[in-house]
Amino acid sequence: MGRFAVISMTDRAAERVREIVATRENALGVRLGIKKGGCAGMEYTVDLVTEPNPKDDHIEREGANVWVAPEAALFLFGTEMDFEQTTLRTGFTFRNPNQSSACGCGESVELKPADLKALAEARAADAA
Repeated sequence: MGRFAVISMTDRAAERVREIVATRENALGVRLGIKKGGCAGMEYTVDLVTEPNPKDDHIEREGANVWVAPEAALFLFGTEMDFEQTTLRTGFTFRNPNQSSACGCGESVELKPADLKALAEARAADAA
């Protein structure tokens, strides 16, 4: 059985995280969070990590490190982080089962918290 993770990463997302780390001095990975903003109410944040916060959830895939802010975990539980490069947009994307809607441009989202009991049970099962 695999280790518990708040989110998962695709190969493309892991590759992009590794590219970011390789080109930034002292970078260890990225930190995923959420903030209030945009027309739908919330926005995803992706910040460079040079010193991990021990309270964050840590996800590692083939050397790519992502930390999830504790205040965001309940909104991001079950999310798949991906990376896409198209003619119109380049960036991380998120398939989030807790997302109830998004604005027309896709920059902001409406998120509902995941089931706290399910999150606690998943963490407890991993600790056992």
